[in-house]
Amino acid sequence: MIATPDRTPLPREFFDRPVLDVAPDLLGRILVRTTPDGPIALRLTEVEAYDGADDPGSHAYRGRTARNGVMFGPPGHVYVYFTYGMWFCMNLVCGPEGKASAVLLRAGEIIEGAELARTRRLSARNDKELAKGPARLATALDVDRSLDGTDACTSAATPLKVLTGTPVTRDQVRNGPRTGVAGDGGNGDIHPWRFWIANDPTVSPYRAHVPRRRRS
Repeated sequence: MIATPDRTPLPREFFDRPVLDVAPDLLGRILVRTTPDGPIALRLTEVEAYDGADDPGSHAYRGRTARNGVMFGPPGHVYVYFTYGMWFCMNLVCGPEGKASAVLLRAGEIIEGAELARTRRLSARNDKELAKGPARLATALDVDRSLDGTDACTSAATPLKVLTGTPVTRDQVRNGPRTGVAGDGGNGDIHPWRFWIANDPTVSPYRAHVPRRRRS
């Protein structure tokens, strides 16, 4: 018998820890996105850790900007960024205020509201692909920059909340190099900070960084 996931919201203390402790501990947790059309719930299966000024792969490596300001705020808030002029990606802020660490939510399994997610992910060939990758995850959950700074730990009504779910055991967790990150930040020997659930079909494939060519 499969245990019923715990629907208790994760407290702020969960996120107020080093990012490398929080990231693997997020696997199996449930992210709930409340939209005007109804809720969508997603079980997290893949994440990446980013550690601010100590991490050349982090948006906060060179300090605070208008774009990454939420990363420097209290833990348990949502950091959303826009990338490649096309896609949004979603992170959860970790560690003490001012440290600027965060976990990128890379992939998950839609466990409720799949019918809504399908309307936003028309190119998905099946439900396993609805949130298979960080941009797809954000698209399926209707996440954009308007949600940047959302408090996912408040007791008040909020469009995003993280629930306890069913955390996975350590033997189910795998880790390796981060996807698409350049330089030392993408070196798996230095930063093996991508974490995923072993053999889960919703986990995205690894891709090394490919430099973008300038248009002529």
